[in-house]
Amino acid sequence: MSKTNCRFCGKSLSHVFADLGLSPLSNEYIAKEDLNKGQYFYPLKVNVCDACFMVQAMEFSKPEDIFSEYKYFSSYSKSWLKHCKEYVDMIIPLLSLDKNSSVVEIACNDGYLLQYFQQYHIPVYGIEPAENVASEARKKGIDVISEFFNDKLAASLLEKHNRADLIIGNNVLAHVPDINGFVEGLRVLLSSKGSITIEFPHLLNLMRFDQFDTIYHEHYSYFSLIAVKRIFEAHKLKITKAEELDTHGGSLRIYATHIDNDAIIDDSVGQILESEKNYGLDNIKTYTDFNNRIMKIKRDSIRVLSDIKDQGKQIAAFGAAAKGNTFLNYCGIGRDFIDYVVDSSRHKQGLYLPGTLIPIVGKDEILKRRPDYIIILPWNLSAEIEKEVKAARKWGCKLITFIPETRIY
Repeated sequence: MSKTNCRFCGKSLSHVFADLGLSPLSNEYIAKEDLNKGQYFYPLKVNVCDACFMVQAMEFSKPEDIFSEYKYFSSYSKSWLKHCKEYVDMIIPLLSLDKNSSVVEIACNDGYLLQYFQQYHIPVYGIEPAENVASEARKKGIDVISEFFNDKLAASLLEKHNRADLIIGNNVLAHVPDINGFVEGLRVLLSSKGSITIEFPHLLNLMRFDQFDTIYHEHYSYFSLIAVKRIFEAHKLKITKAEELDTHGGSLRIYATHIDNDAIIDDSVGQILESEKNYGLDNIKTYTDFNNRIMKIKRDSIRVLSDIKDQGKQIAAFGAAAKGNTFLNYCGIGRDFIDYVVDSSRHKQGLYLPGTLIPIVGKDEILKRRPDYIIILPWNLSAEIEKEVKAARKWGCKLITFIPETRIY
Protein backbone atom coordinates (compact mmCIF):
# COMPACT_ATOMS: atom_id res chain seq x y z
CA MET A 1 0.00 0.00 0.00
CA SER A 2 2.63 2.47 -1.09
CA LYS A 3 1.92 6.13 -0.54
CA THR A 4 2.63 8.54 -3.38
CA ASN A 5 1.57 11.68 -1.53
CA CYS A 6 3.27 13.44 1.36
CA ARG A 7 1.87 12.09 4.62
CA PHE A 8 1.97 15.59 6.11
CA CYS A 9 0.99 18.14 3.45
CA GLY A 10 -0.53 15.80 0.85
CA LYS A 11 1.54 16.94 -2.13
CA SER A 12 2.49 14.35 -4.75
CA LEU A 13 5.98 12.89 -4.18
CA SER A 14 8.28 12.86 -7.19
CA HIS A 15 11.84 13.16 -5.76
CA VAL A 16 13.89 10.15 -4.61
CA PHE A 17 16.06 10.61 -1.52
CA ALA A 18 17.42 7.04 -1.23
CA ASP A 19 16.75 3.77 -3.04
CA LEU A 20 18.09 0.78 -1.09
CA GLY A 21 16.55 -1.88 -3.28
CA LEU A 22 14.56 -4.75 -1.75
CA SER A 23 14.79 -5.51 1.95
CA PRO A 24 12.87 -7.50 4.60
CA LEU A 25 11.49 -5.80 7.70
CA SER A 26 14.59 -5.01 9.77
CA ASN A 27 13.18 -6.32 13.05
CA GLU A 28 11.61 -9.47 11.60
CA TYR A 29 14.09 -11.93 13.07
CA ILE A 30 13.80 -15.56 11.97
CA ALA A 31 13.42 -18.62 14.20
CA LYS A 32 15.44 -21.72 13.33
CA GLU A 33 12.34 -23.72 12.42
CA ASP A 34 11.33 -21.02 9.93
CA LEU A 35 14.61 -20.80 8.02
CA ASN A 36 13.21 -22.58 4.96
CA LYS A 37 9.90 -20.73 4.82
CA GLY A 38 11.20 -17.64 3.03
CA GLN A 39 10.60 -13.96 3.79
CA TYR A 40 8.84 -11.05 2.19
CA PHE A 41 11.12 -8.40 0.73
CA TYR A 42 9.77 -4.91 0.12
CA PRO A 43 11.17 -1.93 -1.78
CA LEU A 44 13.12 0.26 0.64
CA LYS A 45 12.68 3.54 -1.16
CA VAL A 46 12.57 6.98 0.43
CA ASN A 47 11.15 10.12 -1.14
CA VAL A 48 11.30 13.77 -0.17
CA CYS A 49 8.50 16.30 -0.44
CA ASP A 50 9.56 19.44 -2.32
CA ALA A 51 6.91 21.48 -0.51
CA CYS A 52 7.59 20.74 3.19
CA PHE A 53 10.92 18.86 2.90
CA MET A 54 9.67 15.90 4.89
CA VAL A 55 11.68 12.78 4.01
CA GLN A 56 9.50 9.67 4.03
CA ALA A 57 9.62 6.00 3.12
CA MET A 58 7.01 4.39 0.94
CA GLU A 59 4.61 2.44 3.15
CA PHE A 60 4.40 -1.30 2.51
CA SER A 61 3.58 -2.65 5.96
CA LYS A 62 0.99 -1.61 8.51
CA PRO A 63 2.29 -0.52 11.93
CA GLU A 64 0.38 -3.35 13.63
CA ASP A 65 2.31 -5.85 11.50
CA ILE A 66 5.61 -4.40 12.71
CA PHE A 67 5.12 -3.26 16.28
CA SER A 68 2.56 -5.65 17.79
CA GLU A 69 5.33 -8.15 18.64
CA TYR A 70 8.64 -6.29 18.83
CA LYS A 71 12.17 -7.55 19.44
CA TYR A 72 13.73 -4.26 20.53
CA PHE A 73 14.07 -3.78 24.30
CA SER A 74 15.54 -0.41 25.27
CA SER A 75 16.94 -1.53 28.62
CA TYR A 76 19.75 -3.57 27.04
CA SER A 77 21.81 -0.45 26.27
CA LYS A 78 23.64 0.87 29.33
CA SER A 79 24.51 4.14 27.60
CA TRP A 80 20.84 4.69 26.70
CA LEU A 81 19.73 4.05 30.29
CA LYS A 82 22.28 6.59 31.48
CA HIS A 83 20.96 9.11 28.96
CA CYS A 84 17.40 8.58 30.22
CA LYS A 85 18.31 8.86 33.89
CA GLU A 86 20.07 12.15 33.20
CA TYR A 87 16.99 13.39 31.31
CA VAL A 88 14.67 12.60 34.22
CA ASP A 89 16.99 14.25 36.75
CA MET A 90 17.03 17.35 34.51
CA ILE A 91 13.37 17.65 33.49
CA ILE A 92 11.78 17.25 36.94
CA PRO A 93 13.23 20.44 38.45
CA LEU A 94 13.03 22.27 35.11
CA LEU A 95 9.25 21.77 34.94
CA SER A 96 8.70 21.66 38.73
CA LEU A 97 7.10 18.22 38.48
CA ASP A 98 5.86 16.60 41.69
CA LYS A 99 3.41 13.99 43.04
CA ASN A 100 0.49 16.03 41.65
CA SER A 101 1.86 16.06 38.11
CA SER A 102 1.00 13.70 35.25
CA VAL A 103 3.71 12.28 32.98
CA VAL A 104 2.98 10.21 29.88
CA GLU A 105 5.48 8.48 27.62
CA ILE A 106 4.47 7.40 24.13
CA ALA A 107 6.28 4.25 23.01
CA CYS A 108 7.45 3.56 26.56
CA ASN A 109 8.95 0.21 25.49
CA ASP A 110 9.99 -1.84 28.54
CA GLY A 111 9.78 1.03 31.04
CA TYR A 112 13.41 2.02 30.47
CA LEU A 113 12.64 5.73 31.19
CA LEU A 114 9.47 5.90 33.28
CA GLN A 115 11.12 3.77 35.97
CA TYR A 116 13.27 6.78 36.89
CA PHE A 117 10.20 8.98 37.45
CA GLN A 118 8.88 6.37 39.88
CA GLN A 119 11.90 7.01 42.10
CA TYR A 120 10.59 10.56 42.54
CA HIS A 121 7.02 9.30 43.21
CA ILE A 122 5.67 11.15 40.19
CA PRO A 123 2.53 9.60 38.62
CA VAL A 124 3.27 8.11 35.20
CA TYR A 125 1.75 5.88 32.58
CA GLY A 126 2.95 4.69 29.22
CA ILE A 127 1.59 3.87 25.78
CA GLU A 128 3.21 0.90 24.04
CA PRO A 129 1.52 -1.07 21.24
CA ALA A 130 3.89 -4.05 21.45
CA GLU A 131 2.29 -6.24 24.10
CA ASN A 132 5.39 -8.38 24.68
CA VAL A 133 7.45 -5.26 25.41
CA ALA A 134 4.71 -3.58 27.44
CA SER A 135 4.55 -6.60 29.74
CA GLU A 136 8.15 -5.93 30.78
CA ALA A 137 7.22 -2.36 31.74
CA ARG A 138 4.28 -3.62 33.78
CA LYS A 139 6.68 -5.82 35.77
CA LYS A 140 8.26 -2.55 36.90
CA GLY A 141 4.89 -1.38 38.21
CA ILE A 142 4.19 0.95 35.29
CA ASP A 143 0.65 1.28 33.95
CA VAL A 144 0.79 0.73 30.18
CA ILE A 145 -1.90 1.07 27.49
CA SER A 146 -1.15 -1.27 24.57
CA GLU A 147 -2.50 0.78 21.69
CA PHE A 148 -1.18 3.01 18.93
CA PHE A 149 -1.22 6.68 19.83
CA ASN A 150 -3.23 9.20 17.82
CA ASP A 151 -5.80 11.94 18.36
CA LYS A 152 -8.62 9.44 18.93
CA LEU A 153 -6.72 7.58 21.63
CA ALA A 154 -5.72 10.89 23.23
CA ALA A 155 -9.38 11.91 23.50
CA SER A 156 -10.32 8.57 25.06
CA LEU A 157 -7.49 8.82 27.60
CA LEU A 158 -9.01 12.03 28.95
CA GLU A 159 -12.04 10.03 30.11
CA LYS A 160 -9.87 8.36 32.79
CA HIS A 161 -6.74 10.49 33.08
CA ASN A 162 -5.86 14.13 33.62
CA ARG A 163 -4.24 16.08 30.82
CA ALA A 164 -0.50 15.54 30.83
CA ASP A 165 1.93 18.05 32.30
CA LEU A 166 4.72 16.32 30.38
CA ILE A 167 4.45 14.12 27.28
CA ILE A 168 7.60 12.28 26.25
CA GLY A 169 8.29 10.65 22.90
CA ASN A 170 11.76 9.18 22.37
CA ASN A 171 12.52 7.77 18.92
CA VAL A 172 8.85 7.27 18.10
CA LEU A 173 8.16 10.11 15.66
CA ALA A 174 9.84 8.23 12.82
CA HIS A 175 7.66 5.16 13.47
CA VAL A 176 4.38 7.01 12.84
CA PRO A 177 2.72 6.79 9.40
CA ASP A 178 -0.16 9.08 10.43
CA ILE A 179 2.00 12.02 11.48
CA ASN A 180 -0.95 14.44 11.61
CA GLY A 181 -3.02 12.19 13.85
CA PHE A 182 -0.04 11.66 16.15
CA VAL A 183 0.86 15.34 16.60
CA GLU A 184 -2.79 16.31 16.97
CA GLY A 185 -2.98 13.70 19.74
CA LEU A 186 -0.14 15.45 21.53
CA ARG A 187 -2.10 18.71 21.45
CA VAL A 188 -5.28 17.04 22.71
CA LEU A 189 -3.59 15.28 25.63
CA LEU A 190 -1.38 18.17 26.76
CA SER A 191 -2.43 20.36 29.69
CA SER A 192 -2.79 24.09 29.11
CA LYS A 193 0.69 24.90 30.46
CA GLY A 194 2.20 21.48 29.80
CA SER A 195 5.34 20.57 27.89
CA ILE A 196 6.23 18.02 25.23
CA THR A 197 9.74 16.66 24.68
CA ILE A 198 10.43 14.62 21.58
CA GLU A 199 13.75 13.03 20.61
CA PHE A 200 14.43 11.86 17.07
CA PRO A 201 17.48 11.18 14.88
CA HIS A 202 18.42 14.42 13.17
CA LEU A 203 18.17 14.27 9.38
CA LEU A 204 21.05 16.73 9.15
CA ASN A 205 23.38 14.16 10.72
CA LEU A 206 21.97 11.31 8.64
CA MET A 207 22.94 13.22 5.52
CA ARG A 208 26.14 14.82 6.75
CA PHE A 209 27.60 11.47 7.90
CA ASP A 210 25.96 9.18 5.30
CA GLN A 211 23.96 7.27 7.93
CA PHE A 212 21.79 5.51 5.37
CA ASP A 213 21.51 2.41 7.57
CA THR A 214 19.08 4.28 9.82
CA ILE A 215 16.62 3.91 6.95
CA TYR A 216 14.31 0.91 7.27
CA HIS A 217 10.63 0.10 6.85
CA GLU A 218 9.88 0.64 10.54
CA HIS A 219 10.98 4.25 10.08
CA TYR A 220 8.28 5.89 8.00
CA SER A 221 9.79 9.39 8.16
CA TYR A 222 13.11 11.22 8.71
CA PHE A 223 13.02 14.67 10.21
CA SER A 224 14.76 17.99 10.07
CA LEU A 225 13.76 20.78 12.42
CA ILE A 226 12.51 22.64 9.34
CA ALA A 227 9.92 19.93 8.73
CA VAL A 228 9.00 19.26 12.37
CA LYS A 229 8.42 22.96 13.07
CA ARG A 230 5.93 23.13 10.19
CA ILE A 231 4.12 20.00 11.35
CA PHE A 232 3.81 21.15 14.95
CA GLU A 233 2.66 24.65 14.00
CA ALA A 234 -0.02 23.14 11.75
CA HIS A 235 -1.41 21.54 14.92
CA LYS A 236 -1.16 24.71 17.02
CA LEU A 237 1.96 23.66 18.89
CA LYS A 238 5.16 25.71 19.00
CA ILE A 239 8.72 24.53 19.48
CA THR A 240 10.34 26.57 22.22
CA LYS A 241 13.75 24.93 22.44
CA ALA A 242 15.93 22.44 20.57
CA GLU A 243 18.97 20.54 21.79
CA GLU A 244 21.52 18.57 19.79
CA LEU A 245 22.25 15.17 21.34
CA ASP A 246 24.87 12.49 20.70
CA THR A 247 22.40 9.60 20.83
CA HIS A 248 21.67 7.46 17.76
CA GLY A 249 24.40 9.08 15.74
CA GLY A 250 23.12 12.59 16.40
CA SER A 251 19.59 13.44 17.52
CA LEU A 252 17.46 16.44 18.34
CA ARG A 253 15.42 16.91 21.48
CA ILE A 254 12.68 19.46 20.98
CA TYR A 255 10.54 21.12 23.63
CA ALA A 256 7.04 22.18 22.63
CA THR A 257 3.88 23.62 24.12
CA HIS A 258 0.56 25.09 23.00
CA ILE A 259 1.05 27.85 20.46
CA ASP A 260 -0.92 30.40 22.49
CA ASN A 261 1.27 29.98 25.59
CA ASP A 262 3.55 32.88 26.45
CA ALA A 263 6.64 30.63 26.60
CA ILE A 264 9.66 32.36 25.06
CA ILE A 265 11.29 30.68 22.06
CA ASP A 266 14.92 29.93 22.84
CA ASP A 267 17.71 31.03 20.48
CA SER A 268 18.58 27.36 19.94
CA VAL A 269 15.60 26.92 17.60
CA GLY A 270 16.78 29.62 15.20
CA GLN A 271 20.39 28.44 15.41
CA ILE A 272 19.58 24.86 14.39
CA LEU A 273 17.24 26.03 11.64
CA GLU A 274 20.06 28.19 10.32
CA SER A 275 22.54 25.28 10.35
CA GLU A 276 20.05 23.16 8.39
CA LYS A 277 19.58 25.88 5.81
CA ASN A 278 23.33 26.40 5.53
CA TYR A 279 23.69 22.70 4.70
CA GLY A 280 20.94 23.05 2.09
CA LEU A 281 17.98 21.32 3.73
CA ASP A 282 15.69 23.92 2.17
CA ASN A 283 16.97 22.98 -1.32
CA ILE A 284 15.58 19.87 -3.03
CA LYS A 285 18.87 19.18 -4.86
CA THR A 286 20.66 18.54 -1.54
CA TYR A 287 18.31 15.62 -0.96
CA THR A 288 18.41 14.13 -4.45
CA ASP A 289 22.25 14.05 -4.44
CA PHE A 290 22.34 11.77 -1.36
CA ASN A 291 21.77 8.46 -3.17
CA ASN A 292 25.11 8.55 -5.00
CA ARG A 293 27.05 8.69 -1.72
CA ILE A 294 25.24 5.59 -0.47
CA MET A 295 26.34 3.54 -3.46
CA LYS A 296 30.00 4.39 -2.83
CA ILE A 297 29.83 3.06 0.74
CA LYS A 298 28.36 -0.18 -0.61
CA ARG A 299 31.21 -0.68 -3.06
CA ASP A 300 33.90 0.16 -0.50
CA SER A 301 32.44 -2.18 2.14
CA ILE A 302 32.26 -5.18 -0.17
CA ARG A 303 35.82 -4.55 -1.35
CA VAL A 304 37.21 -4.48 2.22
CA LEU A 305 35.39 -7.63 3.35
CA SER A 306 36.32 -9.53 0.18
CA ASP A 307 39.99 -8.82 0.82
CA ILE A 308 39.72 -10.06 4.42
CA LYS A 309 37.92 -13.29 3.45
CA ASP A 310 40.43 -13.96 0.67
CA GLN A 311 43.06 -14.08 3.44
CA GLY A 312 41.08 -16.86 5.15
CA LYS A 313 40.11 -14.72 8.14
CA GLN A 314 37.05 -15.16 10.36
CA ILE A 315 34.65 -12.22 10.56
CA ALA A 316 32.00 -11.80 13.25
CA ALA A 317 29.63 -8.90 13.85
CA PHE A 318 28.34 -7.33 17.06
CA GLY A 319 24.82 -5.96 17.46
CA ALA A 320 21.77 -7.49 15.78
CA ALA A 321 20.35 -4.01 15.31
CA ALA A 322 17.87 -2.85 12.70
CA LYS A 323 20.42 -0.45 11.21
CA GLY A 324 22.81 -3.36 10.71
CA ASN A 325 20.13 -5.31 8.85
CA THR A 326 19.60 -2.40 6.45
CA PHE A 327 23.34 -2.17 5.83
CA LEU A 328 23.85 -5.91 5.29
CA ASN A 329 20.85 -6.41 3.00
CA TYR A 330 21.59 -3.34 0.88
CA CYS A 331 25.25 -4.28 0.47
CA GLY A 332 24.52 -7.97 -0.12
CA ILE A 333 26.72 -9.03 2.81
CA GLY A 334 25.60 -12.37 4.20
CA ARG A 335 27.02 -15.61 5.62
CA ASP A 336 29.61 -15.70 2.87
CA PHE A 337 31.29 -12.83 4.72
CA ILE A 338 30.02 -12.92 8.33
CA ASP A 339 29.94 -16.16 10.34
CA TYR A 340 27.69 -14.97 13.17
CA VAL A 341 26.49 -11.86 14.94
CA VAL A 342 26.74 -11.36 18.70
CA ASP A 343 23.97 -9.62 20.64
CA SER A 344 23.46 -9.03 24.36
CA SER A 345 19.67 -9.34 24.18
CA ARG A 346 18.43 -12.81 25.13
CA HIS A 347 15.31 -12.08 23.07
CA LYS A 348 17.39 -12.19 19.86
CA GLN A 349 19.86 -14.97 20.67
CA GLY A 350 19.07 -18.19 18.83
CA LEU A 351 17.33 -16.31 16.03
CA TYR A 352 18.66 -15.29 12.60
CA LEU A 353 19.00 -11.89 10.96
CA PRO A 354 16.26 -11.08 8.45
CA GLY A 355 17.30 -11.50 4.85
CA THR A 356 20.91 -12.55 5.40
CA LEU A 357 19.99 -15.35 7.88
CA ILE A 358 23.20 -14.84 9.86
CA PRO A 359 22.84 -16.63 13.24
CA ILE A 360 22.59 -14.51 16.41
CA VAL A 361 24.61 -15.79 19.37
CA GLY A 362 25.58 -14.71 22.87
CA LYS A 363 28.73 -12.80 23.78
CA ASP A 364 30.49 -15.91 25.11
CA GLU A 365 30.85 -17.14 21.51
CA ILE A 366 33.53 -14.51 20.90
CA LEU A 367 35.85 -16.21 23.40
CA LYS A 368 35.01 -19.65 22.03
CA ARG A 369 35.47 -18.87 18.32
CA ARG A 370 38.13 -16.13 18.52
CA PRO A 371 37.28 -14.11 15.37
CA ASP A 372 39.97 -12.12 13.53
CA TYR A 373 37.62 -9.17 12.89
CA ILE A 374 34.42 -7.91 14.51
CA ILE A 375 32.15 -5.55 12.60
CA ILE A 376 30.30 -3.14 14.90
CA LEU A 377 26.92 -2.81 13.19
CA PRO A 378 25.29 -0.30 15.60
CA TRP A 379 28.14 2.17 15.12
CA ASN A 380 26.39 4.69 17.38
CA LEU A 381 27.20 2.35 20.30
CA SER A 382 30.83 1.80 19.29
CA ALA A 383 32.30 3.03 22.59
CA GLU A 384 30.02 0.73 24.58
CA ILE A 385 30.67 -2.29 22.33
CA GLU A 386 34.45 -1.76 22.38
CA LYS A 387 34.33 -2.41 26.13
CA GLU A 388 32.16 -5.50 25.60
CA VAL A 389 34.73 -7.09 23.24
CA LYS A 390 37.87 -5.90 25.02
CA ALA A 391 39.02 -9.48 25.65
CA ALA A 392 39.22 -10.12 21.89
CA ARG A 393 42.09 -7.67 21.62
CA LYS A 394 44.31 -10.23 23.38
CA TRP A 395 44.55 -12.35 20.24
CA GLY A 396 44.80 -9.39 17.88
CA CYS A 397 41.16 -9.11 16.83
CA LYS A 398 40.44 -5.88 14.95
CA LEU A 399 37.22 -3.88 14.89
CA ILE A 400 35.50 -2.49 11.79
CA THR A 401 32.90 0.21 11.25
CA PHE A 402 31.69 1.30 7.81
CA ILE A 403 29.72 4.49 8.54
CA PRO A 404 30.39 7.33 7.97
CA GLU A 405 33.48 5.77 6.40
CA THR A 406 35.43 2.53 6.62
CA ARG A 407 37.52 2.29 9.79
CA ILE A 408 39.61 -0.73 10.79
CA TYR A 409 41.31 -0.43 14.17
